[in-house]
Amino acid sequence: MSYIEILESYNLTLFQWIAIGFAVFLLGLSKSGIKGVGIILIVILAFVFGEKASTGILLPMLICADILAVMYYNRHADWAVIKRLIPWIIVGVLIGVWVGNDISEFVFKKLMAIIILVSVSIMFYLEKRKSNNIPTNKFFSIGIGLLTGFTTMIGNLAGPVSNIYFLTMRFPKNEFIGTTAWLFFIINIIKLPFHIFIWETVTIESLVLNSVLIPALILGFLLGAYIVKLISNVNYRRFILIVTTIGGLIMLFR
Repeated sequence: MSYIEILESYNLTLFQWIAIGFAVFLLGLSKSGIKGVGIILIVILAFVFGEKASTGILLPMLICADILAVMYYNRHADWAVIKRLIPWIIVGVLIGVWVGNDISEFVFKKLMAIIILVSVSIMFYLEKRKSNNIPTNKFFSIGIGLLTGFTTMIGNLAGPVSNIYFLTMRFPKNEFIGTTAWLFFIINIIKLPFHIFIWETVTIESLVLNSVLIPALILGFLLGAYIVKLISNVNYRRFILIVTTIGGLIMLFR
């Protein structure tokens, strides 16, 4: 099939093309540091392509956005934190691969929404108390790592979980973005073979579709990077808390 024939095989309407382009634009915003909007783009892609197929459409775009993010925020990454989380995230990904075809999507999303909203409530409480305590319990990192790996494999929903972790660790704005950029770049590369060879959600056809959407991704990233520069560290924390809460509510009431 030719390039055009592959695109036509998706039978997308003009409205669907606009929705997909907007979703990828939001992805660019998200990876530039405007965290939390990722939930919205996941909902849009799932609406157009279906839940599981949309994860394969999204993953290569995530990797492209990760590359932009690590290039832009590379010097701000905290590698000690990345090395602490990666082993447990890999275990979480493997669990997600194993149960991914059997778990009830309805139950999964409701459970995720509850976890996110409870976590955000705790964070709002800590913010109100102006607490500067940073959790040092290794089981906290292990739990976050497992949950991040599991949720990112099942539905690319790890953003809210990692947001809570890095807010709790009280990372400054640029370190927050730089560390998550490298962390998710590594995670998404690890996930790719499973999507290609086991779930078969990443195909030549889906990659052709991805290639058309790259300009929207770059535009979103550039705009987001400009906006992030204008936001102070304090306001950035508040912004992440608010959009993460909204994301949890969307998941709960979808």
